Amino acid sequence: MLHQKIIQELQDIPEENLDALYEMIHLFRLSLQKEQPQPRTPGLLTGKLNSSLFEPLPEEELQAWE
Repeated sequence: MLHQKIIQELQDIPEENLDALYEMIHLFRLSLQKEQPQPRTPGLLTGKLNSSLFEPLPEEELQAWE
């Protein structure tokens, strides 16, 4: 159903704009396929410890623990 609505919308787009639209759709689809990184869990390190253990956490990670 939604595919059909998208196809109907595409039919109203001028031919000269289809290249740009294709590129946008293609890049969007590729971004969906990228593996999403797992959030880092502070304190659970695998392997050897390094100096990054002592670096402050980014603000967004600190806010997640509030």
